[in-house]
Amino acid sequence: MKRTFAKLSFVVVLSLAVLGGCATYQAAKPELGGQINLDTVKAGMFDTGRMWTFDYPPIDYFKTSYGFAPDEAWFEKARLAALRLPNCSASFVSEDGLVFTNHHCARGALDRVNREGENLPEHGFFASTLAEERKVPRLYVDQLVLIEDVTDEVQKAFESGRNDDERVANRNKAIEEIEKRYQDKTKLNCNVVSFYNGGKFSLYGFKRYNDVRLVFAPELQLGFYGGDWDNFTYPRYDLDISFFRVYDDNGQPLKSSNYFKWSARGATEGEAVFVIGNPGRTNRLFTYSQIEFQRDYAYPFVSNNLNNLVRIFSSYLAKHPDQKLQYQTQLFGYSNSQKLYVGRVKGLQDPILMAKKRDFEKTFKKAVLDNPQLRQEYGHLWDEIAGLQIDKGKLFSEVQSYGYVGAGRSAYFGLAARLVEFANQLKLPEDQRGPVYKGKALDSLKMRFYSAINTELEQEILSLQLANMKAAFGDRNPAFNKLLAGQTPAASAAGLARSTVMSSEDQVKQFLNGNPDNILQSSDPFIAFVASTSERASEVRDRYNELVSREQGKVQLLGRALFGLYGTSIPPDATFSLRIADGVVRGYEYNGTLAPYFTTFYGMYDRHYAFNKKDPWDLPDRWRNPPPSFDMSTPLNFVSTNDIIGGNSGSPVVNKNLEICGIAFDGNIESLPNDLISTDEYMRCVSVHSAGILEALDDIYKAERLVNELKTGRISN
Repeated sequence: MKRTFAKLSFVVVLSLAVLGGCATYQAAKPELGGQINLDTVKAGMFDTGRMWTFDYPPIDYFKTSYGFAPDEAWFEKARLAALRLPNCSASFVSEDGLVFTNHHCARGALDRVNREGENLPEHGFFASTLAEERKVPRLYVDQLVLIEDVTDEVQKAFESGRNDDERVANRNKAIEEIEKRYQDKTKLNCNVVSFYNGGKFSLYGFKRYNDVRLVFAPELQLGFYGGDWDNFTYPRYDLDISFFRVYDDNGQPLKSSNYFKWSARGATEGEAVFVIGNPGRTNRLFTYSQIEFQRDYAYPFVSNNLNNLVRIFSSYLAKHPDQKLQYQTQLFGYSNSQKLYVGRVKGLQDPILMAKKRDFEKTFKKAVLDNPQLRQEYGHLWDEIAGLQIDKGKLFSEVQSYGYVGAGRSAYFGLAARLVEFANQLKLPEDQRGPVYKGKALDSLKMRFYSAINTELEQEILSLQLANMKAAFGDRNPAFNKLLAGQTPAASAAGLARSTVMSSEDQVKQFLNGNPDNILQSSDPFIAFVASTSERASEVRDRYNELVSREQGKVQLLGRALFGLYGTSIPPDATFSLRIADGVVRGYEYNGTLAPYFTTFYGMYDRHYAFNKKDPWDLPDRWRNPPPSFDMSTPLNFVSTNDIIGGNSGSPVVNKNLEICGIAFDGNIESLPNDLISTDEYMRCVSVHSAGILEALDDIYKAERLVNELKTGRISN
């Protein structure tokens, strides 16, 4: 299939006045020179990125940009060799089901296969034989084997609604029906994927493999070398890799002709490379008012929670180093997200990036308004979406305060909310209850209802949650005033943690097996608060969800306008669906100097000694005295201009011959605003080099079995 281009010539040249009038900006980068008139800032051709779908592969664009015109067989092999892990990407790299991904995508698996007396996250793992490969409970990989365009069916259902709420409801119902129909017919895991904010819809069918076994993972020091200090930076020196193997239904290594061969040479400067993976989510097609909502409400709230969670967990592990194995993965997740949101907020505060966003919208809007038919159908949408952002902003803090599950929410509130819901469900006639609240499902729910609470950690998280609620409620919420009892959030958290019965498994079991009224009438402070505010909480949530539903309806209409004007000449936002992102291997300017396109093991050892062999730059024993055969000049990490975001972790980086030349594991600090805009001037994809991987596996880990399989593409006899 060839990429279709819009009839409208699209060279994005939007000018925008920031906050009204003619705005200027003192350039932060000296090479940009003095002051910049923001009215002259123009959006770039690919500010919306280069995450192309396999539905509409950009063959003509690749030919124009790289002198390379892959055929349909090339794209099919690329699609079938690529895989999706929960929250990550991966790929087949041998005909015997060998799977390649990042170390940080395998941390949970290491925890799950860790045996008594072992510390696999710290010490790493290598199965020297097939028999030693360890099956990972609850881990699966998905392979995209079916793509069908279902736009007409979904759009027809959407258009049948009389208002935004009804249109969205009809659309969602149609999507559920399509997914079930295809799942019944194909026996695949089927999902309808929305592109261009609802301008296009595709049915994706995945073949799921549930027998996945761990083959290799390096020590944590190598998989996350430099820790949070080096995270989202470059130059970088990280062996962020791991290998799994998929087994078939007969318990044998899966046979597959669709895999990426290994390039021993790896990526070279100026070479065109392609990242094939599942980028999580971008919002590059948001209207400017939606971006402002993220800037003013969503991002500050999330960022504040992450900052505090990193502080809480870091302090806890400093006091309890013996519990590092239990909590370090959680802390890594918070630290990673913390840095990510710092970069996103910085991007939203960058006048030039924001000028580019407004310019894109101005040009798009003008194209709509200049066409009488489009103007009548779509011209009102920007103002209506902007009005919804104002209404959402008025409710945002209160909605968050009545949210009891997620990062920054205490387990005390979460358990209390679940108990109140449990009681309300059991007071209903059985035929009106939710499916998990009746029959055998209810017995199963009771057995897994309670989870042990770390009271020391939860008191700190509770203090954070109460502080957020205080900022939202002020003194206007009587139930919350009663909960605080005139104390500060921190002092109140200490008292509440001592007085609650939520940390008692026996008491929770009594609630579950007793009269539901015992829960609803309980004097426990958390249950009492949730029960007494449930009506207001439902009212606020319903109102907020109504606004979101109306927004979705209008955004989908705008997506139709966008796709009608520009077609697939620009890629849609990321949706954790399979994409192919093109780029070239290239360094960049930073901090007044140049970042080379690749780094070597020499640099890793330099940081080890420069930081006095201290964490997080200390090296494991096996690395401290490498054998004479180990070539430290081998490329270890490299950068390229490929467009990636969270979810791309573990994505194979391949050359024109579909050979693995690296694996994406991070972006540089300049890439953090790329959920809203993508530019290749300074933003870079950071990858582990295929040559460095072989060098480490061969000379440091003595993983001859694995090295031979990568070189030959099959298990060696």
